[in-house]
Amino acid sequence: MPSFLFAVSCAPKAPIASVNDTAPSSAPPATRSAHAERSDLSLDAIAQRYVGVVLGLGEHDPNFVDAYYGPAALREKVKREAAGLEALRDEANTLRQAMRGLPPTDETARRTAFIDRQLASFLTRVDMLEGKTLRFDEESQAIYDAVSPPLDDAHFDALLTELDKALPGKGKLAARYEALRKAVEIPKDKLDAVIQRAVAGCRERTQPHVSLPEGESFTVEYVSDKPWSGYNWYKGGFNSVIQINTSLPIYIDRAIDLACHEGYPGHHVYNVMLEQLVRERGYVELTVYPLFSAQSLIAEGSANYGIELAFPGETRFAWEKENLLPLAGIDPQKAARYYRALELTQKLSYAGNVAARRYLDGQISRDQSLAWLERYTLATKERAEQKMRFTEQYRAYVINYNVGKDLVRDYVEARAGDDNLERWRVFGEILKQPSLPSDLVTKQAGELTSQR
Repeated sequence: MPSFLFAVSCAPKAPIASVNDTAPSSAPPATRSAHAERSDLSLDAIAQRYVGVVLGLGEHDPNFVDAYYGPAALREKVKREAAGLEALRDEANTLRQAMRGLPPTDETARRTAFIDRQLASFLTRVDMLEGKTLRFDEESQAIYDAVSPPLDDAHFDALLTELDKALPGKGKLAARYEALRKAVEIPKDKLDAVIQRAVAGCRERTQPHVSLPEGESFTVEYVSDKPWSGYNWYKGGFNSVIQINTSLPIYIDRAIDLACHEGYPGHHVYNVMLEQLVRERGYVELTVYPLFSAQSLIAEGSANYGIELAFPGETRFAWEKENLLPLAGIDPQKAARYYRALELTQKLSYAGNVAARRYLDGQISRDQSLAWLERYTLATKERAEQKMRFTEQYRAYVINYNVGKDLVRDYVEARAGDDNLERWRVFGEILKQPSLPSDLVTKQAGELTSQR
């Protein structure tokens, strides 16, 4: 998953790319009713066909399938069949209808709710590939099950005024902030040593709280010319490849951010725990991860909240001062000044959402969006351009990082309070099961109501 700088019922057609799927009835397809199809499909058969339909859309949309570690034969079958978008839509609607006829249990209810919501996201993506235009908030709600809050210029102007007073020096705010960043840039010849130590530190802080399977691991690769700053490619078998984009300068804070977000307790751990469900409980639907789905808000939100969970409060800088600054050759005093400024600039994160919303909704031009990013996120021209490339490729996906983080944090801390051990436990419960954004909102609202 990328790191951002920082239906109708119908008579079923042949199943879309399903391996080891038996015909639901010996009667000819034309004589079977939709009800018979619904009642004859087991949840496991629906889950298997769901995997096929997601892989099928991946043949039309190269960004859609983020990870797949099921049978290679299924992916090969998908490529051979080359189902069109209309056939994929029909299959998705058939599966959603079939789930409505399943006998409800606690386990089936959670699985069917997850698959159904994923298929709703799927259908929206099909519509978009066929040319349907959605406004930014409509797209984020339909695909990611959430909407970014509406914030105006005055909100961000007030934050810039606060930051202007806090940052040392004279001259333009963006230039003063960039000077602070330059002082904590990780030299390229020291980057791998810093990243590897950050990875080890994140793992050390995650392992006491999360039961990781034997043999889990990931490798780090360095790439360039990408619209994202980091990406976790989950390969299955409890293994990931994490790529870090070195096209732009990488500052000291990004070492922990990337190591936690992409690794521990972020995407790598999230995918490992989902694969455990596949192995232990047969949740075959989790062998595929569609990027443009409600699952992504949980994935990105938990990965971002995991950073402060692993390194709460002042413990982060203390650890970096001892472990990372010497490796990078960075002056601790300069790093301390930078971190004080960073705490204030993080309040500007939603400015990226506003820029994306206005640009994708046609309210501002590309140049105006770049200017907005430079002003309200204090980005250099090069970094603003990278953010724009991300928005153009992934669109409303940008909300998952901050809206997702706030949702996960609010849920965890409402249940755990200030107890860090309890926070880890609640956080782990989110990762150990198929979770959706609406699950967290509904549960939290229900708990608050019951306490009144």
